[in-house]
Amino acid sequence: MPARPEVAQTQAPAATSQPASPPTAVRPELETAPAPPLPPLELTRQLLYQFLLAEIASQRGELAVASQAYLDLAKKTRDVRIAQRATEIAVYARRSSDALEAAQLWLALDPRAERARQTVAALLVNSGRLEEAKPHLQKLLADEGDQVGQGFLQLNNLLARHPDKAAVFRLTRELAQPYPNVVEARFAVAQAAANAGAREAALAEVRVARSLKPDWGLAVLLEAQLVRQGSPAEALKVYRDYLAQYPKARDVRLAYARALVSERQYADARKQFETVLAEHPRNAEVLVAVGLLAMQLKDYDAAAGYLAQALELDDQDKDSVRLFLGQLEEERKRYERAAAWYLSVGKGQYQLQAQVRYAGVLAKQGKLEQGRAYLRQVAAENPAQEVQLILAEAQLLREAGAYREAFDLLSRALDRMPDNPDLLYDHAMAAEKLDRLDILEKNLRTLIRLKPDHAHAYNALGYTFADRNQRLEEARRLIEKALELSPDDPFILDSMGWVEYRLGRTRQGLDYLQRAYSLRPDPEIAAHLGEVLWVLGRREEARKVWDSALSEHPDNKVLLDVVRKFTH
Repeated sequence: MPARPEVAQTQAPAATSQPASPPTAVRPELETAPAPPLPPLELTRQLLYQFLLAEIASQRGELAVASQAYLDLAKKTRDVRIAQRATEIAVYARRSSDALEAAQLWLALDPRAERARQTVAALLVNSGRLEEAKPHLQKLLADEGDQVGQGFLQLNNLLARHPDKAAVFRLTRELAQPYPNVVEARFAVAQAAANAGAREAALAEVRVARSLKPDWGLAVLLEAQLVRQGSPAEALKVYRDYLAQYPKARDVRLAYARALVSERQYADARKQFETVLAEHPRNAEVLVAVGLLAMQLKDYDAAAGYLAQALELDDQDKDSVRLFLGQLEEERKRYERAAAWYLSVGKGQYQLQAQVRYAGVLAKQGKLEQGRAYLRQVAAENPAQEVQLILAEAQLLREAGAYREAFDLLSRALDRMPDNPDLLYDHAMAAEKLDRLDILEKNLRTLIRLKPDHAHAYNALGYTFADRNQRLEEARRLIEKALELSPDDPFILDSMGWVEYRLGRTRQGLDYLQRAYSLRPDPEIAAHLGEVLWVLGRREEARKVWDSALSEHPDNKVLLDVVRKFTH
């Protein structure tokens, strides 16, 4: 009687890099369907040898050998169990070509095997072969029946890694076409359109999804995100209108609160977080968020209370809260308490920041040399953080007005590490304080050569020329390059506005400066914006900008100099 080789029970360990799961889950009725007939095979010595070779190689971790051996065995035997095993081993071994060949054989031997079809679809997608994956995805979705919506939600996860977002959008739209009234299908198309940059198509689809399921928070989150690209104020309205109907939608309210923070509407954001907190009083994330907003609004007692509550909860990263409490006490100029909080931060991702801030607190107490010595001690104990700590020490010196000492410190560090981008940039900024523009330009051009995508190197060089009213056309080209690399950076937008003003294109400069100030109300941006408004004859607007900035930054030298120049 012919014998068939049995698949050993030892399984390969769970794959650490499985292909993304296609849009379906294996359903019990398919799992329990009758197995396909097994091929009548004689267990020859050669088959037994190959089988043992494959399994022993698998157990020893020689996955490339095991993968190839199982694939050869599957092709020879056409046994569905071996084809499945070959697929699993090849996936685990990250041999995508072998895995696809094995999975396709598995599916050919058992067309009802949903896991086989899932694997084939995922491997085809991962290798960029969307057209070949399409019929498999259509079949998987069709087999979902009433659960097809869940399949569409998983579809986006599968396709998210594909680099051709336009092709993914086309495929998703084709897959969704037979399901016009399935809300998740419309949502999947909206997501794919958004990823492809087709904002209007995405908005149209997500609004259809919302009409099909008005209370679905996921759809309103996507709509608000899309609307925000055109009008942040309209996005806030999307959140408000939804929450008026569904006030218990926690995720939407949290998103609304974060959007308010982005628009610097801190008081309103705090109210939204407090609404969530009233329903979830032991939510550490929300407690911290409300505490930080209270700090932003200078309600220091409330901030301390919220952060203290967060510190008591077990699920909160306590070191991050200790760091925030240190910052709170530092803002209140209670430096001894701030220092104690910073020193209480343990080893981990927040420790270095806490150590740097502790040194800063020492300097604010008139102990500059003690703060510098502390940073050097930390650097000696953490050689990998040396550069960051040198930069922190230089910052202490700059804040103390010791520009020459900061320059010399960075010069010595740069002698040892001449190609370090951070040292090159900081040394250039220190040179600017000493009016050593030759060193500034040399450093920044070296940095641009080493890192051609360093937007702030182009910006710093261009702004330096513009601020001194020198080489203005070259300055504009440099800032233009910086803006190309980082189009929404407020400081680069400020530089572009400033160089346009210097070139005599005052109204164009105003547009850039207003955009920069709306993104970040920095005192030096306020100084530039106010000057341009004043020159254009809009003096009341200029005074309002300056007064607002002075209320937050009364000691900023650049701002004070500009205000004195035009108002005295």
